[in-house]
Amino acid sequence: MRLTRPLAIYFVVVFIGGALLAPLLYNSAQAVAAHGHGLSAVAKQPFHRYVDRSVLGLALICLWPLLRTMDIKSWRELGFANPAEKWRDIIPGILIGFGSLAIIAALAIVSGARKSHLPTSGHEIAHHLLSAGTASILVAIVEEILFRGALFGSMRKVWRLGTAIFVSSLIYALVHFFQKVPEPQTVTWSTGLAMLPQKFAGLTDVQVLIPKVFVLLVAGIILAVAYQRSGSLFLSIGLHAGWIFWLKSYRFVSTPVNGTATWLWGTDELINGWMALIVLLIVLFAIHRLYPQKKNMRTD
Repeated sequence: MRLTRPLAIYFVVVFIGGALLAPLLYNSAQAVAAHGHGLSAVAKQPFHRYVDRSVLGLALICLWPLLRTMDIKSWRELGFANPAEKWRDIIPGILIGFGSLAIIAALAIVSGARKSHLPTSGHEIAHHLLSAGTASILVAIVEEILFRGALFGSMRKVWRLGTAIFVSSLIYALVHFFQKVPEPQTVTWSTGLAMLPQKFAGLTDVQVLIPKVFVLLVAGIILAVAYQRSGSLFLSIGLHAGWIFWLKSYRFVSTPVNGTATWLWGTDELINGWMALIVLLIVLFAIHRLYPQKKNMRTD
């Protein structure tokens, strides 16, 4: 109950609150844009993005109260111990994360499952590198603080280590089935709430669920083990950032070839094929060997 209740409240507030907040933000943007006061670019965004951004915003706002409830009161307890020394772990993390998914992309292209495609415009390439790189770092920091620092960090204090790693990784995997849905014809106060079940429809679709859920589960285990073995979040942040960069870049540098085995290589998502699971299992083994468990290591 010490962990279950605050986590349940947190996710209810984040998802339900985000669904209720999105129509207010959407209609406000439309009204401001209609009167010529700017925000035209914001107003043109599809409604599902308002839901996504509202959920993310509330997740950030509610994170600090959640940490306090879980008795995490310092940056050290959150996973940022010895930052002057540990920050260097970001570099090998990025290299391993980036390299692991780059291998899948390269194999897919070499095998003929995908065709390489890189825009010739230097401006377009620079814009993508900037946007993908920025998003990779920001998302990695937020998700590692939440899922490894807060969630796994709290679970390992009261549960066995293996149980804490598995449960926190499973939760991490399941919340990543937030899907795009058709745009509503009209937006009312309840449109966001009606959209939530559609966004999680992937959890009831076996073809969507497998093997993606196993890939995300192993990814969560890798990140938790990286945090546990290295003694800080910096290694897992680097790994996570390297992965996200490729998730945002896969369709930018390659296009699918009709008739290929998507069950093996996945689609534009990259992580919904069995090859991704094979590569991540190798990464898990590599992290296990490169970062052996130290005796009497502090876990706070």
